Amino acid sequence: MAEPVFVFGTVGAPASTPKKPGGSVGAIAHLASLGLHAYELAWVQSVRVTEATCAAIRGAAADVGVHLSVHAPYFINLNADETEWPKSRKRLMDAAHFGGLAGATDIIFHPGSYFGRPATEVLEVAIPRLRGCIDELRAAGDDVTLRPETMGKSAMLGSLDDVLTMAAEIDGVLPCLDFSHLHARPGDGSQNSLEEWKAPFTRYRKVLGARALKRLHCHLSGIEYGPKGERKHLMLPDSDLDLRGLMRALAEAGCGGRIVCESPVMDEDALRIQKAWQRAAKPS
Repeated sequence: MAEPVFVFGTVGAPASTPKKPGGSVGAIAHLASLGLHAYELAWVQSVRVTEATCAAIRGAAADVGVHLSVHAPYFINLNADETEWPKSRKRLMDAAHFGGLAGATDIIFHPGSYFGRPATEVLEVAIPRLRGCIDELRAAGDDVTLRPETMGKSAMLGSLDDVLTMAAEIDGVLPCLDFSHLHARPGDGSQNSLEEWKAPFTRYRKVLGARALKRLHCHLSGIEYGPKGERKHLMLPDSDLDLRGLMRALAEAGCGGRIVCESPVMDEDALRIQKAWQRAAKPS
């Protein structure tokens, strides 16, 4: 079995973060003190940050060896109509630009909705728009990776095949694998055994190559779901997600990268995930 490396952390500041200095700078230091070395800046409502704050975040992360990403605002839709698309685009581009200034390497975003149309038709709209974002970022010297997230509801753009297709078509785009969403999306409790967890990594390798498995960016938490998919995040012990099987599948596929947690008590579950990974990756 390979000896890949994952780092673990949270999306946003855990509730246990001390009030001083607080904010992202305080959260970064707090996570490092817990032995967690990934942090996703939760700019999920809007991007309202100064260049000075970005510099402080970058410096704090560099001081303690924490890897940074950004969760862009929720209100982004690659399939928006012509009136709404410029607003979505600006949200994504602002997250990418200021995220890069803050030291983030990866920008996570929700890709949008099918609006009842077939995925193939929606991707014909989404891919050129996303390619245009990458072209503009590169022209401006912004070298971040844009990562459309796998989504937890079947009505949403963001199946595994959707995000792999976007990544295969555009340099500078890679998926964000939200394992909880992948489990919830079918709505029937599937995608949750060791054998079922192996399948996404086989598909990922086939489409993007073995090297891409070494730089995964993943979300993980407990999840409540119904027939239409995701309902809400849970603590892992309160959910039916097969954490052990997932970690074994990651290890057997030779995966590495980052896993960040969105559970209600994020740091607690992040440490739980880290321990499960250490057990799964330990040579037998």
